Amino acid sequence: MIRWLFALLLVVVAAPAAAQDKRIAFTFDDAPRRAGAFLTQDERAERLIKALRKAGVRQAAFFVNPGHLVPSDPGAAARIDAYVAAGHVIANHSFSHPSLSDVTADAYLADIDAAERWLRGHPGYRALFRYPQLNEGRADKAKRDAVRAGLAARGLRNGYATVDGYDWALENVTVEAVKAGKAIDRKALRDLYVETHVGAAEYFDGLARATLGRSPIHVVLLHETDLAALYLPDLVKALRRKGWRVATVDEAYADPLAAEASRYDVRSSQGTLTEMLAWQKGLPSPRWYERNDPDVLGKLFAARVLKAPGK
Repeated sequence: MIRWLFALLLVVVAAPAAAQDKRIAFTFDDAPRRAGAFLTQDERAERLIKALRKAGVRQAAFFVNPGHLVPSDPGAAARIDAYVAAGHVIANHSFSHPSLSDVTADAYLADIDAAERWLRGHPGYRALFRYPQLNEGRADKAKRDAVRAGLAARGLRNGYATVDGYDWALENVTVEAVKAGKAIDRKALRDLYVETHVGAAEYFDGLARATLGRSPIHVVLLHETDLAALYLPDLVKALRRKGWRVATVDEAYADPLAAEASRYDVRSSQGTLTEMLAWQKGLPSPRWYERNDPDVLGKLFAARVLKAPGK
């Protein structure tokens, strides 16, 4: 009964959304990323820049792991420069992508510092840090607070996300299928990617309205993937049909919601800021988008995207 009432509340709160402003900014984690299912890394960057331009995304953010700049990928730094030259910005996603739950606060901050040494001074740099895996220490509040204090001392703000559609999980099953020689219905893959992320935006906006009483300027977490390079214009077009407008990253992180990113206090700090604030306010489950589950996405992929043998 409680779950049904809360689902009804989300519908009621989100009902006037068409008459209210729904805005969303685009961010991409893990740059520079490994090769994907269909494109080389250089092809992907070129197509992603064109896709952002075609979709009317004037300013996205790429959260960079400088530890991924390795000799085996000599074009990586040039790709990051190309994103900035196209009008986008870059920010800190740690040097080597550690999970805060697995290391000490001091080691974690040292890894952030290593990334800052590469990032600071680069054109397009923003003093934002996004936690790898959105892991802020889970139940370890002492570690969480130590890192929060360390970020503040370094002048770094939380590069939170409010919308997440687990694009990395869809990318992973696509890569695995291609490696296995399985036939893929590319149109069905596009449709699943778009549908999943529009659903994520709508779900988390409803959760935000139920929690805050308003729709903030949302920040969607994507990754530097082939799927984004191929299908971003379709995603933005579908979002616009739902009444969304594209915001810049600078606009998003100027939203009053940004002040909440350093004040929430829940017993498990991992996930979107939307979810964590809903948890803090005491809203009942579900606070989690149903497709934020690799098993769920994997089953949808197998049923809708993989072609039957001989077809």
